Amino acid sequence: MKVYQTDEIRNIAIIGSSGSGKTTLAEAMLFEGGIIKRRGSVDNGNTVSDYFPVEKEYGYSVFSTIFSVEWKGRKLNFIDCPGSDDFVGGAVSAMNVTDTSLMLINGQYGIEVGTINMFRYAEQFNKPVIFMINQLEHDKCDYDNVVTQLKETFGTKVVPIQYPVATGAAFNAVIDVLAMKMYKWKSEGGTAEVLDIPAGEQAKAEEYQQALIEAAAESDEALMEKFFNDGSLTEEEMREGISKGLVERGIFPVLCVSAGHNMGVDRALGVLGDIVPCICKMEPYKNTEGKEIKPDSSAPTSMFIFKTTVEPHIGRVSYFKVMSGTVKSGDDMLNEDRGSKERISQLFVVAGQNRMEVEELKAGDIGATVKLKDVNTGHTLNGKSVDNKFDFIKYPNPKYRRAIKAANEADAEKLSEILTRMRAEDPTWLVEQSKELKQMIVSGQGEFHLKTLKWRIENNDKLLIEFLEPKIPYRETITKAARADYRHKKQSGGAGQFGEVHLIVEPYQEGMPMPEIYRFNGQEFKIQARDVQEINLDWGGKLVFVNSIVGGSIDARFLPAILKGIMGRIEQGPLTGSYARDVRVIVYDGKMHPVDSNEISFMLAGRNAFSEAFKNAGPKVLEPIYDVEVSLPADYMGDVMGDLQGRRAMIMGMSSEKGYEKLMAKVPLKEMSNYSTSLSSLTGGRASFNMKFAAYELVPTDVQDKLLKEYEAQKEAEKD
Repeated sequence: MKVYQTDEIRNIAIIGSSGSGKTTLAEAMLFEGGIIKRRGSVDNGNTVSDYFPVEKEYGYSVFSTIFSVEWKGRKLNFIDCPGSDDFVGGAVSAMNVTDTSLMLINGQYGIEVGTINMFRYAEQFNKPVIFMINQLEHDKCDYDNVVTQLKETFGTKVVPIQYPVATGAAFNAVIDVLAMKMYKWKSEGGTAEVLDIPAGEQAKAEEYQQALIEAAAESDEALMEKFFNDGSLTEEEMREGISKGLVERGIFPVLCVSAGHNMGVDRALGVLGDIVPCICKMEPYKNTEGKEIKPDSSAPTSMFIFKTTVEPHIGRVSYFKVMSGTVKSGDDMLNEDRGSKERISQLFVVAGQNRMEVEELKAGDIGATVKLKDVNTGHTLNGKSVDNKFDFIKYPNPKYRRAIKAANEADAEKLSEILTRMRAEDPTWLVEQSKELKQMIVSGQGEFHLKTLKWRIENNDKLLIEFLEPKIPYRETITKAARADYRHKKQSGGAGQFGEVHLIVEPYQEGMPMPEIYRFNGQEFKIQARDVQEINLDWGGKLVFVNSIVGGSIDARFLPAILKGIMGRIEQGPLTGSYARDVRVIVYDGKMHPVDSNEISFMLAGRNAFSEAFKNAGPKVLEPIYDVEVSLPADYMGDVMGDLQGRRAMIMGMSSEKGYEKLMAKVPLKEMSNYSTSLSSLTGGRASFNMKFAAYELVPTDVQDKLLKEYEAQKEAEKD
C-alpha cells in the first residue's frame, strides 16, 4: 500500500443498531476494494470483522474492527463498531478518532433505539453523520417510510443522495441524484452498470436533486450565490457543498445499499471518498493542556492509542491514530503517560486480523503496531521535541455489576491479572477490589457484556469463575446529637494505661453552625471550639473533628490518637458494619494520668466513647441512589414505569426526544441489579438506559429492619 498524504485520507466509523448489517457491509467493502477475494458471512463465522472466538460463538460483534480500502486515489479507513449497547465502548472510541459516522439503518425496521443512541453520541462528539439504508432486498423494507422517519426524528437536514427504483425481491437499482444516473446490478452484485435515468423516474429524480442542490448550497456563500444566479450546481460543486455541510453538521445525506447482495457498495465507496471531509477540514483535536494540535505531517510526531487487543501467536496489538507528524517503522517514541521508551518495530495497515506492513503513516492516518512493552488504550506516544498528551475519549458509566471470583481460591491472583489485561482491551469494564464489601466487583454495560467476559476467561484463559450478587455499599449516619464518655484503664505490673474521653456526636451537613450549648438529660455542656478539622472521607461525606478541650484536661498531643480511634470505628458502623459518614465529633473533656497516659490509651478511649455515642444518636442506614434515564418507544412507557415503581423508584419526569420517550427516575442501587435484563425483556430490546450515582439517602424503615436482621444473622454465623 502506498503512503497516503493527510488530505487523501478519510476516517469513517460504521455505526448502527444490532442487526443493521454493519459486519456484512464491511465484508462487501473489503471485497470491492480487493482486500479479500471472497465474501464471508456472519452465519458461517468467516467474516473479516468478527474474527475473535467469542464473536464466532455468539454470532455477535463484540469488538470494533479496523480496515482500510483504497478507492480512486483515496484511502478510506473504516472502523466497524458493535451495535449492541453492551459493547458501546468500541463505538465511542471509534467515533472519537474518526471524522465521520456512517449510520447504517435496517430498512425493515427503520429507526431503532440503537440508531437514537448512536446519533446522540455523534452529536455529543460533534461528528458528521451519513445515513445508509440497508436490507433494501427484504420484502418488509419501505424506503420512503424510513426516510420519513429520519426526517421526523433528525429534521430537514436529512437529504437523500440516492433512492431505490424498487425494494424487496425486485431491488437491483438505485437512482443517484448526485450523478443523475441509474446504477443497476446483476444478481451477484458487484460493479454496477451506469445507465441514464428512465423516463418514468425523471421527475422524481429531479425533485430529489433539487432538494440536494439546495442543501449543498446552504453550506457555502459562494455556492449559494451561484445557485441563485444559475438555479443549479454541478456535480463537483454539490460534492463540495455536501462535504462542507457535513463538517458543520448542516446536512445528513442518505445512501442506499444491499450489503448482503453486494449492491450499491461500489458506488457508496465512491460517494464516501468524494464527500467525507478529511481530518484537515475538521476541528483540530486538543491536548490535555487545551492546545490545538493540527494534523500536520511535517510537525513533531504524536500518536494516540485508541484500542488494544491481545491476539493468539502475536500478543498485544496496539491500534493508533497519528495525531501529528509522520510515524515511521523503527521510530523511538516516549510514552507520555508512563514515561517509558518504546520502539515502533513494525507498522501495519489492517483489515481485521489481516495486516499489511508499511514503512510510514502520515498525520490523520490509522494503523497498528505490535509488541509495545508498556502501552495501554488511552496512552500517547511522542517523538522528539514534543510532549503532547491526549485524553479525549470519555466512556459511559457502567450499568451492570457483579461480584466475581475464581472457582478455585488459589487462582485469585491469576484472575486479577487477567482482568487487568482485559480492561486494557475494553476500558468500559471497571474492576474494583472492594475492601469495604470484601468482594472483587466487575462493572460493565450490561448482562451480555459480562457474559462475554466470563466466556473469554473460561474458554481463552481456561480459568473457571463465578459471578455473585454484589453487596451494596451502604452507609451509616446519625439523626440526633448524643453524648458519651469512656475511661480506658489497665494496670499490669509496670507502667499502666489510662485515658478518659468525653465527647458529643451529631449529624453534620455542609456549612451548619455549631451550637455553643448542648443539653442532655437536663445538663448543659458549653462548647468552645479551639480547633476544627474537616476530613473528607474516602467513601464520601465528612467527619468533622472539633477540639473543645479547656483547662488542659487532655494534653493536645493525645488528640491525634483520639481521632485515630474514631476513624477506626467509623469504618464499621454498629447497624450493618458499613462505613459511617457526615458526623461531627466534639471532644470537650477527659482525664489523663501523668505516668500511665499514652497514645494507645486515648485511641481506645476515643474509639469506645465514639461507638457508644453513635449507638445513642439515632443511627440510620443510607443507601446509594442513582439517577436513571431510560429511552424507550412510547408504547412501552406504562410497563417500564410500573417496573421502575416496583423497584422503589421515584419518577422525576418524562420528555420526548427525536421519536423516543425519555423517562427520568431516582432508583436505589439495590433495585438495579438485573435491570438491563428486565428492560430488554419488557421492551423487546428496543429501550436503553444509563445511570450515574446521585446521592446517599435514608433507607425506608422496613428495608432497614431487614438489613439489621441480615447483619445480626451474619455475625452469628461467623461465631459458629
